[in-house]
Amino acid sequence: MITLENVTKIYPDSTNNVNALNGVNLHIKKGEFVFIVGDSGSGKSTLIKLLMRELKPTSGDITVMGYNLGKITHGKIPKFRRNIGIVFQDFRLLPDRNVYDNVAFAQHIIQVPGRIIRRNVQRILATVGLAGKYRSKVTQLSGGEQQRVALARALVNKPAILLADEPTGNLDPNTSWEIMKLLDKINAAGTTVVMVTHNREIVNEMQKRVITMKKGVIIDDAEKGVYIDEEY
Repeated sequence: MITLENVTKIYPDSTNNVNALNGVNLHIKKGEFVFIVGDSGSGKSTLIKLLMRELKPTSGDITVMGYNLGKITHGKIPKFRRNIGIVFQDFRLLPDRNVYDNVAFAQHIIQVPGRIIRRNVQRILATVGLAGKYRSKVTQLSGGEQQRVALARALVNKPAILLADEPTGNLDPNTSWEIMKLLDKINAAGTTVVMVTHNREIVNEMQKRVITMKKGVIIDDAEKGVYIDEEY
């Protein structure tokens, strides 16, 4: 599903000669749930940006669902991204739209017919527990509800992979666990989940695969892993 072979990323404006990623090798299988953890500056966000093809690697090969992301043409990037759902810490919702329109937006982009959009949006809002909120403005929702809207938008196109960059970072502990239960449910239904987080409690409790990064390299990769703080 996801393969990185000797991937290095150096930002053009880097003045300290530190690689954001340095010779990273990684393989993620279909249906896995993977936590990416590590201190700030370890390369986690760079990795996510490479997987969504927001960035290109400086060297090495990245293959996601058969697409070589270092060689993919600009015109094929939108088609590639239809396979990817993305959720961020800051939600990134459209503040002037209601819940329905925020979720439907992802379907309009890929030109889904209106009657199918209505069915799909209703289905995914029910999945995330917001069936009764479809007319609400997102600015009237709690943080947890806004993240559920963001999840619904990311999932409405039935992506094979969900990339989540600190999705619980702005939420209280109880709401964070509600979001994690949703992600676990989504993963159990077959979606591959790759999640960046600093939440030690969630990582330790869920016992998923844990990839630990430091200074642009992977220092630990454990099935049913825990959040580690070791000096390497």
